[in-house]
Amino acid sequence: MERPNIIFYFSDQQRWDTLGCYGQPLDVTPNLDRLAKEGTLFERAFTCQPVCGPARACLQSGKYATQIGCHRNAQALPENITTLADYFRRAGYETAYVGKWHLASNRSSYEALEDEENFETRAVPENRRGGYRDYWMASDVLEATSHGYDGYVFDETGKKHEFIGYRADAVNNYAIHYLHKYQGENPFFLFISQIEPHHQNDHGRFEGPDGSKELFGNFTPPGDMTEGEGDWKENYPDYLGQCHSLDKNVGYLVDTLKEKGLWENTILFYTSDHGCHFCTRNSEYKRSCHESSIHIPLIATGGSTGGKRIQNLVSLIDLPVTLLDCAGIPKPEDFQGHSLRNLVEGKVQEWQECVFVQISESQVGRAIRTRKWKYSVVAEEDPWECPGADVYYEQYLYDLEKDPFESVNLVRNPVYRDIRGQLAEKLKECMKRAGEKIPEIRPYQE
Repeated sequence: MERPNIIFYFSDQQRWDTLGCYGQPLDVTPNLDRLAKEGTLFERAFTCQPVCGPARACLQSGKYATQIGCHRNAQALPENITTLADYFRRAGYETAYVGKWHLASNRSSYEALEDEENFETRAVPENRRGGYRDYWMASDVLEATSHGYDGYVFDETGKKHEFIGYRADAVNNYAIHYLHKYQGENPFFLFISQIEPHHQNDHGRFEGPDGSKELFGNFTPPGDMTEGEGDWKENYPDYLGQCHSLDKNVGYLVDTLKEKGLWENTILFYTSDHGCHFCTRNSEYKRSCHESSIHIPLIATGGSTGGKRIQNLVSLIDLPVTLLDCAGIPKPEDFQGHSLRNLVEGKVQEWQECVFVQISESQVGRAIRTRKWKYSVVAEEDPWECPGADVYYEQYLYDLEKDPFESVNLVRNPVYRDIRGQLAEKLKECMKRAGEKIPEIRPYQE
C-alpha cells in the first residue's frame, strides 16, 4: 500500500450497542456491520472523557484533557501545541475537517455567551482550527448553529453555508465534496465530525430523520436503560434513526471512495466521543463512569484485516498515535496511548489491563475499567472550575462479569475492601501517567 489516505468518521453521543455488529437487533447499521466484517471491530473500546469538548481535545492533541487545559467544554485547544493535523501536514498530507469542532471557544461559564473568545455561532478563525488547513467546512458548536433540518457551517474563508436537507446528510456531503475536489497529489487525512445522535439542546429531544419513530418504534431497550426512568421511551426511536442516518452516510462515503478509485488505499476509522444513558444515571445524557456513557463503537477498515474482533481494552486516547502510525509517522514523545496497529497485526504480547477515564462538568471524577471491574472516585471541588483534586472519595464499584448493567454498587460492601484498595492503586498509576498529582483516595462518604 502507498501512503494511505486516512478518514476518521466521528459520531457524537453514540452507544456501542446501536450497531448490529455489537448486538443491536434492529437493522440500524447495515453498512457499518459490513465494514466490521471486512475490517476490525474492537469489542471493548472506551472514551477517556465522556464530555464532547474534552474528548475532542484528547483526539486532536494526543494528550489527556487535563494536560492541555481542556477539562470541560468551552475551553479552546491551545495554539502552542503540535496537533494531530500538524503532524499529518508535516508528513506531506492534506488535512481536511468537516462538521462539529467544539475546540475554538473560551467561556468562563454557561452564561457567558458574549465573550470575545466565543466562536460558537461565528466562523472559527484559522488559528483556532487545530492545524486543518486544506479544507474546512465546520461550526465550532454545531448544536448551536443547527437543528435536524436546518442550520449552517462556515468554510475556510468564513463564508456561511446553509444546510439543505437533514443535518447528517449535509455534513457528509461536505466530505464527499472534498473527495470530488481532491487531486491526488498528496495523501489526505479527512476528519468527519457528525453531531448525530446527540440530543438537540435547545429543543430538549433527539431529532431523527422523518419517519424514525415508525421505523424503530419496535425497539428492545438495552438492559442498563431499564434500570432507571430517564427519557429513553420517547427518545430511543429517534436516536436509532439518527444512528441509521449516519450509517447510510458512511455507505455513501464509501461508494464515493470506490467510484474515485480511492478505497483500496484508504484506512477508515469509525467511532464516537462517548455514549448515552438517557438520564438514567444523572440529570443529563453522559458525564458518568457507567458503560452507557463510556463504552463506544470502534471499527477500522483498510488493508487486509479480514473480520477480526479484538477483545483487548482500548481507549480513545489510543487513536491519535494509531492514526499517525497508519501513516508511518512516529509516535510523538508527548502523546499518550498505544497504537492499535500492534493489536490488529498481533505484534504485542502484553497490553494495558485497564482504561482510564476523566470525568468533568457533572463532577470532578476519575475511573478505571478493567475486564472485570469498574471503579470510580469523586472529589468535592467545583466540576466546572477544577480539573482535578488532591482528595477523592470512592463512588462506584461494579463487578461487570456478574453485573454487566451496573445495577449493584459494591463500593460500601466490606467484602470488597481489598479489591477497592488494589483498584485505587491502579487508578493512581493511571493518573500519574496522565500527568496528574497522585491523590489521596478515601472511603465512600455519605
